[in-house]
Amino acid sequence: MTAAVGAQSNAGWQALKDGLGRVVAEPLGLLGLILVSIMVASAILADVIVPYDPIAINPRNRLLPPSLDHWLGTDQLGRDLFSRVVMGGRVALEVALLCISLALSIGIALGMLAGFGPRWLDNILILLFDTVRSFPTVMFALAVVTLVGPSLQTVILVVVVTSIPTYGRIVRTQTQALRNNQFILAERSMGASMPRILGVHILPNVIGPMLILASMDIPVVITIEVGLSFLGLGVRPPTPSWGSILNDGYSFIRNTPWPIIAGGIPLIITTLGFTFLGEALRDTFDPKLRADR
Repeated sequence: MTAAVGAQSNAGWQALKDGLGRVVAEPLGLLGLILVSIMVASAILADVIVPYDPIAINPRNRLLPPSLDHWLGTDQLGRDLFSRVVMGGRVALEVALLCISLALSIGIALGMLAGFGPRWLDNILILLFDTVRSFPTVMFALAVVTLVGPSLQTVILVVVVTSIPTYGRIVRTQTQALRNNQFILAERSMGASMPRILGVHILPNVIGPMLILASMDIPVVITIEVGLSFLGLGVRPPTPSWGSILNDGYSFIRNTPWPIIAGGIPLIITTLGFTFLGEALRDTFDPKLRADR
């Protein structure tokens, strides 16, 4: 009995491992993985890659076009755009990974408690999820930032709070579908505690779809951070951000188009990379899509 239960609980981890191997075999999945890897590598090695100080002002070099000295040109203050784009990518990735990690962890925990716990706890958590999700994300972000003040911490808080219900509801549904399976009932009959059942048997079987959803939410979080920074409600100057680069480019669009291009291209590449990777993960881990091939 114990061996059978262990085999069932390990099936989720084995499926996850096999699925990641199939993602690399997909052309779009491989392309997405390459683009994501480039962004992650550039963010990690930003201090080594950037040729200039991203906040150093040099008015004599203002609004220069791309050249061998400045690959993406310079902005209105003479700052090197390539250096600012690379460092802005680090900020965007840090915000996205931190927000998604916190929201995913809390959402999975609350979702499993709602799906496996008593009915009264389920009702309370569902009411909480619905209350938070009733507010549009952007409007909620603008309201909180206006009340609390613009800062990177405020953006992270808003994104985490508004993302938790999405993950929580999905995990709740999956947990309810698993709670009456035979291997779960066998564990309960042997006196297994709730933390053991949730951590050893439920979690491995729900983590796959959550990784797919999380990978596709990363560009959404980055877009929110960029949008708030564009409006002056996110990352504060002089910290580099793709949103502030786009804002500067919009202000000087009649003088030069390069700041707009420099701020827009990495956002497009990042969105495509995580979208392709997420699509490949979805096609790999969805048994219905895999069966139709």
